[in-house]
Amino acid sequence: MPKNMEIIWLFDFYGDMLTEKQRNVVELYYEEDLSLAEIAENQNITRQGVRDSIKRAEAQMIEMEERLHLAARFRGMRDGLEAIRQAAQDIQMLNDRTRYSREIDDRSKRIIQLAEELRER
Repeated sequence: MPKNMEIIWLFDFYGDMLTEKQRNVVELYYEEDLSLAEIAENQNITRQGVRDSIKRAEAQMIEMEERLHLAARFRGMRDGLEAIRQAAQDIQMLNDRTRYSREIDDRSKRIIQLAEELRER
Protein backbone atom coordinates (compact mmCIF):
# COMPACT_ATOMS: atom_id res chain seq x y z
CA MET A 1 0.00 0.00 0.00
CA PRO A 2 1.65 3.27 -1.07
CA LYS A 3 1.73 5.91 1.62
CA ASN A 4 -0.67 8.37 0.05
CA MET A 5 -0.18 12.10 0.74
CA GLU A 6 -3.90 12.65 0.16
CA ILE A 7 -4.75 10.39 3.13
CA ILE A 8 -2.28 12.29 5.32
CA TRP A 9 -3.97 15.53 4.22
CA LEU A 10 -7.44 14.14 4.96
CA PHE A 11 -6.24 12.87 8.34
CA ASP A 12 -5.45 16.46 9.33
CA PHE A 13 -9.09 17.37 8.68
CA TYR A 14 -10.97 14.26 9.73
CA GLY A 15 -8.65 12.32 12.05
CA ASP A 16 -10.55 13.42 15.15
CA MET A 17 -13.71 11.85 13.73
CA LEU A 18 -12.16 8.37 13.61
CA THR A 19 -12.20 5.90 16.48
CA GLU A 20 -9.20 6.00 18.79
CA LYS A 21 -7.98 2.67 17.41
CA GLN A 22 -8.24 3.92 13.82
CA ARG A 23 -6.49 7.18 14.70
CA ASN A 24 -3.65 5.29 16.36
CA VAL A 25 -3.00 2.89 13.49
CA VAL A 26 -3.32 5.60 10.82
CA GLU A 27 -0.89 7.81 12.75
CA LEU A 28 1.59 4.99 13.21
CA TYR A 29 1.35 3.94 9.57
CA TYR A 30 1.34 7.31 7.84
CA GLU A 31 3.07 9.67 10.24
CA GLU A 32 5.48 7.34 12.05
CA ASP A 33 6.09 5.27 8.89
CA LEU A 34 5.77 1.93 10.71
CA SER A 35 5.01 -1.23 8.76
CA LEU A 36 1.77 -3.17 9.22
CA ALA A 37 3.72 -5.87 11.09
CA GLU A 38 5.31 -3.34 13.44
CA ILE A 39 1.95 -1.77 14.21
CA ALA A 40 0.38 -5.18 14.76
CA GLU A 41 3.09 -6.06 17.24
CA ASN A 42 2.80 -2.71 19.07
CA GLN A 43 -1.01 -2.83 19.21
CA ASN A 44 -1.34 -6.57 19.96
CA ILE A 45 -3.53 -7.23 16.93
CA THR A 46 -2.99 -9.11 13.69
CA ARG A 47 -1.37 -7.60 10.65
CA GLN A 48 -4.67 -8.12 8.81
CA GLY A 49 -6.49 -6.32 11.62
CA VAL A 50 -4.18 -3.34 11.21
CA ARG A 51 -4.69 -3.32 7.43
CA ASP A 52 -8.47 -3.55 7.81
CA SER A 53 -8.51 -0.73 10.34
CA ILE A 54 -6.42 1.50 8.07
CA LYS A 55 -8.61 0.71 5.05
CA ARG A 56 -11.81 1.49 6.99
CA ALA A 57 -10.33 4.75 8.27
CA GLU A 58 -9.25 5.75 4.76
CA ALA A 59 -12.71 4.99 3.38
CA GLN A 60 -14.37 6.99 6.17
CA MET A 61 -12.14 10.01 5.61
CA ILE A 62 -12.68 9.91 1.85
CA GLU A 63 -16.45 9.67 2.38
CA MET A 64 -16.38 12.59 4.84
CA GLU A 65 -14.45 14.69 2.32
CA GLU A 66 -16.92 13.78 -0.45
CA ARG A 67 -19.75 15.00 1.78
CA LEU A 68 -18.16 18.01 3.51
CA HIS A 69 -15.40 19.16 1.12
CA LEU A 70 -13.46 20.77 4.00
CA ALA A 71 -10.02 19.88 2.62
CA ALA A 72 -10.95 21.02 -0.89
CA ARG A 73 -12.32 24.33 0.39
CA PHE A 74 -9.20 24.89 2.48
CA ARG A 75 -6.97 24.21 -0.53
CA GLY A 76 -9.02 26.59 -2.64
CA MET A 77 -8.78 29.34 -0.03
CA ARG A 78 -5.04 28.78 0.42
CA ASP A 79 -4.43 28.87 -3.33
CA GLY A 80 -6.64 31.96 -3.71
CA LEU A 81 -4.76 33.78 -0.98
CA GLU A 82 -1.46 32.94 -2.62
CA ALA A 83 -2.75 34.27 -5.96
CA ILE A 84 -3.91 37.49 -4.25
CA ARG A 85 -0.52 37.91 -2.55
CA GLN A 86 1.31 37.31 -5.83
CA ALA A 87 -0.91 39.79 -7.70
CA ALA A 88 -0.26 42.45 -5.05
CA GLN A 89 3.49 41.88 -5.37
CA ASP A 90 3.18 42.20 -9.16
CA ILE A 91 1.34 45.51 -8.68
CA GLN A 92 4.15 46.73 -6.42
CA MET A 93 6.78 45.84 -9.02
CA LEU A 94 4.84 47.54 -11.81
CA ASN A 95 4.32 50.58 -9.60
CA ASP A 96 8.06 50.78 -8.96
CA ARG A 97 8.84 50.54 -12.70
CA THR A 98 6.31 53.13 -13.82
CA ARG A 99 5.08 56.32 -12.24
CA TYR A 100 5.44 55.53 -8.58
CA SER A 101 2.32 56.06 -6.50
CA ARG A 102 2.57 56.00 -2.72
CA GLU A 103 -1.13 55.13 -2.51
CA ILE A 104 -0.73 52.09 -4.77
CA ASP A 105 2.33 50.99 -2.83
CA ASP A 106 0.56 51.31 0.54
CA ARG A 107 -2.54 49.44 -0.63
CA SER A 108 -0.61 46.61 -2.27
CA LYS A 109 1.45 46.18 0.93
CA ARG A 110 -1.79 46.03 2.92
CA ILE A 111 -3.20 43.36 0.59
CA ILE A 112 -0.04 41.27 1.02
CA GLN A 113 -0.18 41.68 4.80
CA LEU A 114 -3.85 40.63 4.96
CA ALA A 115 -3.27 37.62 2.71
CA GLU A 116 -0.37 36.46 4.89
CA GLU A 117 -2.39 36.92 8.08
CA LEU A 118 -5.26 34.88 6.65
CA ARG A 119 -2.91 32.15 5.45
CA GLU A 120 -1.44 31.79 8.95
CA ARG A 121 -4.86 31.25 10.61
